[in-house]
Amino acid sequence: MSEENPAVKKSKSVAVIVAHPDDETLWSGGTILFHPQWKWTVVSLCRAKDTDRAPKFFKALQLYGAQGIMGDLDDGPEQTPLPDEEVENQLLALLPVQHYDLIITHHPNGEYTRHLRHEEVSRAVIRLWQQHKIEMDELWVFAYEDGLKSYFPEPIPEATIYHVLDKDIWQRKYEVMTNTYGFTVDSWEATTTPLAESFWCFSNPEEALQWLHSLPSEL
Repeated sequence: MSEENPAVKKSKSVAVIVAHPDDETLWSGGTILFHPQWKWTVVSLCRAKDTDRAPKFFKALQLYGAQGIMGDLDDGPEQTPLPDEEVENQLLALLPVQHYDLIITHHPNGEYTRHLRHEEVSRAVIRLWQQHKIEMDELWVFAYEDGLKSYFPEPIPEATIYHVLDKDIWQRKYEVMTNTYGFTVDSWEATTTPLAESFWCFSNPEEALQWLHSLPSEL
């Protein structure tokens, strides 16, 4: 476990790659708010044609001072698995081509039990890094678990980074979830909004790929 050092705040080029609008806030919004001098790009692979969620996504990014883009991968309630190539091609089509200091994305087994799009996006990022189709110095993946639906998702204290959010940072993050995205205070999303954020961190693609292959393919 390592507490993120608040003093380490030099400028970075950072992409957050998520499945859905609001994932960037729920799992890493405090980190975005904590580093306003970083150059943030947020990519959501689903819901570009969602007339409710898409405008809220871009409003949230305005609050963060971030750039963003959305795709429209299938996101139906049946969660039909998507071919690896489809997810990878959508990601490459959306992500601005450049070298990133840091990319942040989902855990390969997701943050809760269970959403396939979270898992597919994470695994696509790791594969594309290993294939040198996306370039970064470091990868952070969200580190949360819900005890197989036993409780709301919680940050993992043993993760590489475990950062307890300042009260004002958490409040601003919570207000993005409730005021901007419009989730009610008794919703799953608002109730879940974590007081700390945690990440598993990797500095080279071989390490990340080896870790990926060590994980169970299903929860």
